[in-house]
Amino acid sequence: MKGMTLIVKTITRLLFGFIIMFGVSIVLYGHITPGGGFAGGVMLACGFALLVLAFGKTTAIEIIREKSFEAWDSVGSLLFLGIAVAGFFAGTFFFDFLSRGTPLRLISGGSLLWSNCAIGIKVSAGIFTAFIALSGFRMSGKR
Repeated sequence: MKGMTLIVKTITRLLFGFIIMFGVSIVLYGHITPGGGFAGGVMLACGFALLVLAFGKTTAIEIIREKSFEAWDSVGSLLFLGIAVAGFFAGTFFFDFLSRGTPLRLISGGSLLWSNCAIGIKVSAGIFTAFIALSGFRMSGKR
């Protein structure tokens, strides 16, 4: 049996969904409240890292597929670049070309909401991919 104890696995099953929902809400409401794409992306990556720590690398990779995070990392980069270039065609690079809507609502930040989503995807995928890469190394030698 790989991974941690049954208690840790059970708690992980219960908390994983809440961690992901909280990370997504931080990404989506980052232009209204403290947080944003980076903070929410780190929370999302920590949720996936918790799966690896609780269930073991092989079991977690079967669930979430390591290569899919590399693809999402690229998607986040391209989405962020697309927002910047779309702003360029609307006036200047990163120009806020979308209407701002009603203040203090979800759709009130113009292109900032979409930038936060792109950064959240990029950060969560990048940090989790780095976590997986670093978890493959073993400490060798004596101290």
